[in-house]
Amino acid sequence: MTQPISSPRGEHTPRPGVTWQTVLGTTGERVIDDQAPDPRPNRATRRALKRHNR
Repeated sequence: MTQPISSPRGEHTPRPGVTWQTVLGTTGERVIDDQAPDPRPNRATRRALKRHNR
């Protein structure tokens, strides 16, 4: 087991931009107009609704 150092070192803050890599990208989100009609549900959703309504 090691013992603590009698004179602890101060905190080191790295230069800006050294540790972070900035990548710009899209999240895939799209703006949809409030007046646009609702999209038609996909096949799996339609089948699930049909099973539920029986």
